[in-house]
Amino acid sequence: MANASSGIAVDNDCKLKFLELKSKRTHRFITFKIDDKLNMITVDKLGNPGQTYDDFTAALPETECRYAVYDFDFVTEENCQKSKIFFIAWSPDTSKVRNKMLYASSKDRFRRELDGVQCEVQATDASEIGIENIRDKAR
Repeated sequence: MANASSGIAVDNDCKLKFLELKSKRTHRFITFKIDDKLNMITVDKLGNPGQTYDDFTAALPETECRYAVYDFDFVTEENCQKSKIFFIAWSPDTSKVRNKMLYASSKDRFRRELDGVQCEVQATDASEIGIENIRDKAR
């Protein structure tokens, strides 16, 4: 089904890979991109469970927008091991205006497709997706 505001559809593989991350924990992160030729949101990269947060941030392109989900493990103040799934809308200042507008107009619909996301971050530069910011939002 196409996104009403942008006309962009969501590839079924996006939902399947997200379910694998959520229920089976077979991925640490997933990045998604809008494929202009297909006019569809598709899976861009998959991070295996052993990859780190630094591996995730390195997978985000410096000059192009992406959507991403990251399975963040942390320990609470009560010393409990927890995990939260983050949705990250990556829209770097250096990306093209058309690209930023397309991602912005498709974000809400795509985000609703991913049932089980607990936190959301919108980032325009590396400092906004720093590990400390993610930790603060997870608490």
